[in-house]
Amino acid sequence: MAQRTVLFVLFDGVQSLDLTGPLEVFAGAEKHRPGTYRIRTASLDGGPVRASSGLTVVPDASLADVSEPHTLLVPGGEGTRAPRPELVDWLRTHGPRAERLVSVCTGAILLAGAGLLDGRRATTHWAYCDKLARDHPGVRVDPDPIFVRDGHVATSAGVTSGIDLALALVEEDLGRDVALGIARHLVVFLRRPGNQAQFSAQLAAQTARREPLRDVQRWITEHPDTDLSVETLAARASLSPRHFARAFQAETGMTPGRYVDRVRLGHARRLLEDTTDGVEEISRASGYGTPEAMRRAFVKTLGAAPAEYRRRFHPAPAH
Repeated sequence: MAQRTVLFVLFDGVQSLDLTGPLEVFAGAEKHRPGTYRIRTASLDGGPVRASSGLTVVPDASLADVSEPHTLLVPGGEGTRAPRPELVDWLRTHGPRAERLVSVCTGAILLAGAGLLDGRRATTHWAYCDKLARDHPGVRVDPDPIFVRDGHVATSAGVTSGIDLALALVEEDLGRDVALGIARHLVVFLRRPGNQAQFSAQLAAQTARREPLRDVQRWITEHPDTDLSVETLAARASLSPRHFARAFQAETGMTPGRYVDRVRLGHARRLLEDTTDGVEEISRASGYGTPEAMRRAFVKTLGAAPAEYRRRFHPAPAH
């Protein structure tokens, strides 16, 4: 394979892990297969940039002086909230020339601002998906996956999902063995499926203000295999079912049923990832009752049956 240049775009307020996570993946691939990737970093004027964490990063060059890369990667961070117009203009001009256009986290906002996501499916950090959809109605925003591929454009969710996307790109370029070697070195899973949800039910939902409702949230998480009907949960909170359902949604941002669904799915995912328990046993432990009910939930939400999910995400034993 001919050497591919991977260019990381730098700017003040960049999220350092959006940059260094994928960069370490591509650097690891270059170590495994010398001559595969040429990694470059560039800012508008070639000067140092200060990350949102306070880290100062010195780029290799200015954007005006770099050649057209194979892979153009735009990280996110606080600097995407009010980007310099010159940076967006540069992306508008040079983005279409890259063979592969990639964003991490809110880097998608910069790509969208340059018109590079119009008509495409994309994602970003869950906290900014609504903003991306509102500000750029031409973008088909999907808030759930950790990364999305649409043709030569790839966008990822928050922070560490940039590592997942970079590993997927290296696997595409160089094969599973190289990507697996990098993942083991970085002590991360080789492959979280791109359509894995960005966050668990506990992260997706707000914590209820009132203790009885917080107790119900804890109970659901700790007992996914029990009766979690609205009537049962309402009795635990000493409320009528109608009052409970209304209060739960008002305080957590989602209905009790949706919260239960997310908890059960998250519990089943963890058992598939971390244990060798059978699908039937996991379906009972997670409150689905039958493997078929669990399969329908997985296909609907993650686009993969439990067996396929385990194959893609359960880590193979190291040798």
